[in-house]
Amino acid sequence: MKIVILLSVVLFTAISFGQEEGITETSIEVKTKKEKKPKKIKSRIKLANALVIGQMNNPDDRYSIEMAMTQMLRSANIQTEPSLNLLKLGSDSRVLATDSLLEVVKQKGLDTYMLISVCGFDRKYRPGNLDDNFSKSLDQATFFDLYRLDAVSVSFQIKFFREGKCVHAEIIKCGNIADRGGVVKRFRKKVAKRLKKKW
Repeated sequence: MKIVILLSVVLFTAISFGQEEGITETSIEVKTKKEKKPKKIKSRIKLANALVIGQMNNPDDRYSIEMAMTQMLRSANIQTEPSLNLLKLGSDSRVLATDSLLEVVKQKGLDTYMLISVCGFDRKYRPGNLDDNFSKSLDQATFFDLYRLDAVSVSFQIKFFREGKCVHAEIIKCGNIADRGGVVKRFRKKVAKRLKKKW
């Protein structure tokens, strides 16, 4: 009998405590697994044509990069023209943003501008601002050489423009370089992969 009374007191106390604390069946939240966010689908930029612009001070570097990129794009059946076919070797690429040259490029059937620049000699770089317009990007180019003696890696930035607006930007990092020829070779190898997967 004493046990029954004792159990009744304990049960009454527990119920009273639960009501004071506001604990009810409906107030208990059940933790569920977090819903997975849908993966972002990376769309291709559907590259059909391009004017290739190498942003390098050294004429030989500019020629090497523009020719390497032009050959790769043409082998993928993409209509391509190097900027050096429109400009004299060593001339300022900023003139490509003038109305007269924009019209010449348009008449050639090209609507995409591809800017290629060396952004540094380590692996910490990220793609530039997509808000940049074409003429602004031509002004803000960094003019490093393709290779420097103490460097073991080099990072390229490639930006694509249509109607004056940046539609895609990415960094291509080339490591284990030993000379200028090695830079161009690794650049071609990296671009070939991007061409198939992203462009």
